[in-house]
Amino acid sequence: MKTSVVIIGGGPSGLLLSQLLHLAGVESVVLERRTRDYVLSRIRAGVLERGTQDLLDRAEVGARMHGEGLVHDGFNLSFGDALHRIDLAELADRAVMVYGQTEVTKDLYDARDRMGGTILHAVEDVTPYAMTTSSPFVTYRSAGAEHRLNCDFIIGCDGFHGVSRQSIPAEQRREFSRAYPFGWLGVLSETKPAAEELIYAVHEDGFALCSMRNAALSRYYIQCAADEDVAAWSDDRFWSALKRRLPREVAEAMETGPSVKKSIAPLRSYVCETMRYGRLLLAGDAAHIVPPTGAKGLNLAASDIHYLSEALIAWYRDRRADLIDGYEARALARVWKCERFSWWMTSLLHQFPDTSPFDARMRQAELDYLVSSRAAMTALAENYVGLPY
Repeated sequence: MKTSVVIIGGGPSGLLLSQLLHLAGVESVVLERRTRDYVLSRIRAGVLERGTQDLLDRAEVGARMHGEGLVHDGFNLSFGDALHRIDLAELADRAVMVYGQTEVTKDLYDARDRMGGTILHAVEDVTPYAMTTSSPFVTYRSAGAEHRLNCDFIIGCDGFHGVSRQSIPAEQRREFSRAYPFGWLGVLSETKPAAEELIYAVHEDGFALCSMRNAALSRYYIQCAADEDVAAWSDDRFWSALKRRLPREVAEAMETGPSVKKSIAPLRSYVCETMRYGRLLLAGDAAHIVPPTGAKGLNLAASDIHYLSEALIAWYRDRRADLIDGYEARALARVWKCERFSWWMTSLLHQFPDTSPFDARMRQAELDYLVSSRAAMTALAENYVGLPY
């Protein structure tokens, strides 16, 4: 079997790349180790930068996003029992869109189905070969049979734990990482959101975030120990902890209810600067992880796909190799800026176990300066709505 591009990973990154390539007349096959139902059951963040919105429009999958997504012109910082609004539209002349990653994935699946895209689910033992040659290929098992798929390029969109990055020899991988000494306990509830816009809360008990998926589905997070047991958190305990970290007027008006889903996620920063190894190219979580504080995970993957789709389309349309050769440098320039912003937001808004009284005063001074300086708020807004591609 032969195709132009093999995409390992059928999440939003892999599906988006497949869709963009299809619209440009480039053939691809997507290999996903999970079932479609499993992929669509994953609950992920849903704050989309303007660049991500534009890319989804370019992929012809933006109609439902524009019809059902929530346009947010700002968000709130909470500390000292007060809300401080960051006006994104005024400061950065752009807004963000609240539209869940699951919904983006549904839209991409629908588009690939309509256009006859080849997506193979529940495949096992996916292994790339001959990546440094002009004739790479991938082997995999499906329904008990072994298969070989020849191609021109292999694209790794299979996440942090996927096979793609691990297929690059360890001595060839340039890796940088930081693990944070806490996690996020997240709850999804069929309740009215606590506010019309997101609230990022700083509190001596730890960070909290009030987000939403739609007008009747809320997503809340609180900082917790990295090794916390989710079973120890009843709904009542969660709501009590969350309310303590919010301004009183917000907490008192908040609607609570049974959790639909509850989970704990660790926080880490990670970059593999080796995003290209011959004809294998990495994108999204396969190459980098950001803590979710700055809402950059899906958006950073989208910018990778922007650069990668441009490079592959130029290769097939014009036999240009320069964008393939320059992909790693173009992507990493934006990756590190987004890593910086996510690290800064995480450092500013969370309680660290080794925080000294001096550190606490410095953080308070930075928060006070941030909400009193237009220049500081503008820098925050420009990064939050998304740096240009």
